[in-house]
Amino acid sequence: MNSISKSRSKRAIAGLGGLIAGLAGIMAFPQSASAIQLAVDLGTAGNYAILAKSGVSTVPPSAITGDIGVSPIDSTAITGFSVIHVAGSAFATSTQVTGKLYAPDYASPTPVNLTTAIGDMQTAYADAAGRTTPDFTELGAGQIGGLTLVPGLYKWGTDVLISSDVTLSGGPDDVWIFQVAGKVILANGKKVILTGGALAKNIFWQSFGVVSLGTGAHFAGIIMAKTGITLGTGTSVNGRLFAQTAVTLESNTVTAPNVITNGVTLLSSPTINGQYAIVPGQSVNYALSAITVSKSGSAQFYRVSSSTSLTITKLAVSGSNLIINYD
Repeated sequence: MNSISKSRSKRAIAGLGGLIAGLAGIMAFPQSASAIQLAVDLGTAGNYAILAKSGVSTVPPSAITGDIGVSPIDSTAITGFSVIHVAGSAFATSTQVTGKLYAPDYASPTPVNLTTAIGDMQTAYADAAGRTTPDFTELGAGQIGGLTLVPGLYKWGTDVLISSDVTLSGGPDDVWIFQVAGKVILANGKKVILTGGALAKNIFWQSFGVVSLGTGAHFAGIIMAKTGITLGTGTSVNGRLFAQTAVTLESNTVTAPNVITNGVTLLSSPTINGQYAIVPGQSVNYALSAITVSKSGSAQFYRVSSSTSLTITKLAVSGSNLIINYD
């Protein structure tokens, strides 16, 4: 049986830092979140930087870090990327994408994977929309530009307008969930700013209406739109774009959180405190944060080595291989 070894001291220190930052945020703002929100589970949708049901288009050049997926629409709905697809392959590539492009008309297992991912995307949307007991209701009558927002659950029955920079202040373990019955509109040149160690992966914008990001703007967080997402020229996003219709880009930069494109190495040792060595024959899928190795005939302890602090999150057996996920 294989075992997992991981450092707990760094996580304890990080958790303490997040708690201190969270307490500082509560002290700084008279209106503070009354309950700690759990992050929305994205499931396999979290493997994508952009995921849409009816298409992803761009006016080039765009720069996407992370994978793109469309389903149930086929690959003809991925436009503007000069897609390169080899017949019989499960994915395509593009010089505008650091990652892969997936569509249901590509080879197995892509069609099944996309069906699952789309289902997970819709489940995540329902989770965010279904959270109850908001900490803030109709804040700013829908105008949140110029505000500093602490972690928590926010709810609006209107559009949400960001007409000037908005700041999200909290620690790396804090979660923001925004429930929006209308549209989300970010004005030209304005920004969503993260301070105090807040992370884009913990910010969820659930919008029933279209999400429109103006030109030359910057956005942070996971957008989960019931309809479409449109980005103006030159706008950048630190987060993910999930649309139950289409995503429309125009010379944009989209960077999915926690995407590492090189420098991940799996180490193993037969004892927890032994000498760890590089596992031979390993294959790293950076888009899926997964390492595949051959099963060992004896007990092994594993560590992930990289320039970024990572934690092993899952270990699974697939045939003669062992698949190790990290975050």
